[in-house]
Amino acid sequence: MTTRKIGTRKGLFALACVLAAGVVMPTTEPANAQQRSLFEIIFGNKPRDQRLPERELQAEQRVAQPAPKISAPKFYNYKPDILKPVDLTILAEMEIAPAKIVEAKPETPAGFDAEEALDTTDAGVEMEVTSSISKSASVTPADAVTVEALADIEATPSVPPLGVELATADDLSASQVMAIKAASPPHADVPAQAAEKIKPGETVDVGGDEAAAVAETPEMAEEPAMAEEPAISATVPERTAAPVVEAMESPAVENPFLEARQYLQGEKLNALGEVGEALIAYYTANPSFVWVEGTDVNERARVVLDVLSQADAYGLSAADYLIDLPSSEFDPSALDERQRALMLFEMKLSTQVLSYVLDATRGRVDPNRLSGYHDFKRKDVDLVSALENLASATDAAAALAASNPDNRQFKALAHELAVLNAAEAENQIEIAEGTFLKPGAENPELKNVVAAIRKRGSDKLLVDHGVTLMEYGMDDRHLYSPELVAMVKDFQKENGLSADGIIGRNTISKLTDVSTASKKEMIVLAMERLRWLPRNLGSRHVFINQPAYQATYINNDRDELSMRVVVGKKSNQTNFFHDEIETVEYNPYWGVPRSIIVNEMLPQLRRDPSYLDRQGYELTDRRGRRVASTNINWYSVGSASIPVDIRQPPGAKNALGELKILFPNKHAIYMHDTPSKSLFNRESRALSHGCIRLHDPRGMAAAVLGSTREHIAEQIAQGRNMAEPVPGKIPVYVSYFTAWPNEDGSVGYYADMYDRDKRLNDAIAKTREKRRG
Repeated sequence: MTTRKIGTRKGLFALACVLAAGVVMPTTEPANAQQRSLFEIIFGNKPRDQRLPERELQAEQRVAQPAPKISAPKFYNYKPDILKPVDLTILAEMEIAPAKIVEAKPETPAGFDAEEALDTTDAGVEMEVTSSISKSASVTPADAVTVEALADIEATPSVPPLGVELATADDLSASQVMAIKAASPPHADVPAQAAEKIKPGETVDVGGDEAAAVAETPEMAEEPAMAEEPAISATVPERTAAPVVEAMESPAVENPFLEARQYLQGEKLNALGEVGEALIAYYTANPSFVWVEGTDVNERARVVLDVLSQADAYGLSAADYLIDLPSSEFDPSALDERQRALMLFEMKLSTQVLSYVLDATRGRVDPNRLSGYHDFKRKDVDLVSALENLASATDAAAALAASNPDNRQFKALAHELAVLNAAEAENQIEIAEGTFLKPGAENPELKNVVAAIRKRGSDKLLVDHGVTLMEYGMDDRHLYSPELVAMVKDFQKENGLSADGIIGRNTISKLTDVSTASKKEMIVLAMERLRWLPRNLGSRHVFINQPAYQATYINNDRDELSMRVVVGKKSNQTNFFHDEIETVEYNPYWGVPRSIIVNEMLPQLRRDPSYLDRQGYELTDRRGRRVASTNINWYSVGSASIPVDIRQPPGAKNALGELKILFPNKHAIYMHDTPSKSLFNRESRALSHGCIRLHDPRGMAAAVLGSTREHIAEQIAQGRNMAEPVPGKIPVYVSYFTAWPNEDGSVGYYADMYDRDKRLNDAIAKTREKRRG
């Protein structure tokens, strides 16, 4: 009985163990498996997930999540500059400093006693004058002639005020004469006609009986003569410099602007912030008219209005600067209304002129508001100085037009725009968008293809395929026959395309003309972009034009070296900015950018952690210690947290090839060589991650270093990583122009590969809409 009970208990216990093992032991051990307690084995583990540590749950979630991505810069919804109301009441109420006139301040003779002279003047000065007209006579102090008496003697010359040398009318201004008269003692009121009869240097003696004889008043005739006393002579000096003068306050001089500024009370106008500030600052410091004279606008205003009306010739829009000219006919009895109209015209024209100066100098659009692919510091423009220059310029029209860039590129674009505006509309051959023809296919667009070849093909091509061109169209079919395929292949060869006979986007772009309207639009956009760059590009610089896939080295304003380039693909666009070339690095390391690690390498590293080790990349941690790719938990790597630096050592497989040319910038963009030489044979070369790959890197390096290709080859041949500084930093422009002039002045037109023309057009349209209300 007892034995049976013990056996039964052992059997039940063994059965329980087997069942428990079957529940908790899956065939594949999970990565996060933990040891279970006996309680969990017996009673199950339903609440187990709730008891897992939080960090392990996060690890599970990371495993399940896809690899993160670093997004490219964005295009923005462009916001134009804001127009602000400018309150002109400020000018109506501003305080004006009193006007200044000048007061003559005679130089004090040696030994002159100011107090004695003042007492004498108050008592009535008697001046002793001698004259020698026909004969000389002596006059004693008793024979003195008073000033009052001299005033009545027509032939007696006037004597200068005490202590003041005589000066002619040429030496003194009207205000100085008035000031001298006001400040002179009573004897200065001697008749002017008397003074005119005395020649410089002449001595005049008046004395004794002769003085009495010339006197017409009884008082003078009764004066006794004192011949015994020595004669006193007064000599009229030679012409001398004008008297020393000093400023004094006086009532304000008449100023039409000050009289008319009352009409600005309560007036407002809308303007860009910088324009409004400059307007108030200028007229506060210079309260006078610039564009108005008398009761009409002046000639300066008329020539400036003519420049504003021709703004389209400089890639701007004349409609943005429109202003009504006050009529030359007005009611003379309503001068208040006329003055009000002229004052408002003055303010409005200055506002439009300053707006023009701002737009012509820096462009209408702020490029940094277009997209994250633009990187420019917007130009500061001294508008107050600009208006001062226009107010004083002898040729205001030329001064205003000079606000536009004056480099040869801008002039070539302006010339091309003028030619296009003057040209008659041409018959454009259009091939439907999306047309794609392979040999043997039928398509009605084939007739336009043939017509375009007749127009654009070389003379040799037209002769070689004359029969084909003649016979085409004899039937109603639009068959892409072998004869037509052969002709298209020859056209493709002439235009640097792959001669495959397939008519696609690239072949069609060569077959069709860019319309005149499209060309004009591209030039206007090019002129706008050129205003973002420095006014002077430099006699020596490197210019990279992305749409043209071309880099050019310019020296002494001439194109010395030009080459094909590869630029960023549409998902990795090359930025638009300018900087300075500093260094050429030979046999470079390639530091893998964070965006490439996260967007391209990380998914593969999560599948194969040894990938970088096998490819020969070097990994270092934050302390500079080498680590193996397999030792990194790539699932823990996110877009903002990369625990290692990754670089590719120099060698034949290095992505940067033999050398790179550095102009340090926050975009990590530079020029470099590449082992993928075949890419330069393609027509469209937007293929990189953003950097500029050079077709002739040795030539460019020699140019910027002012060295030779042989020198570059010697440095590369050493096989070690080394850098050489560029003597005198050279400007480099990483630009985007769909229309750009060649050295001979002709303009090339290029495809808008990043759709930036459309974005800029939209921004200009929004700016125009904002300004015109």
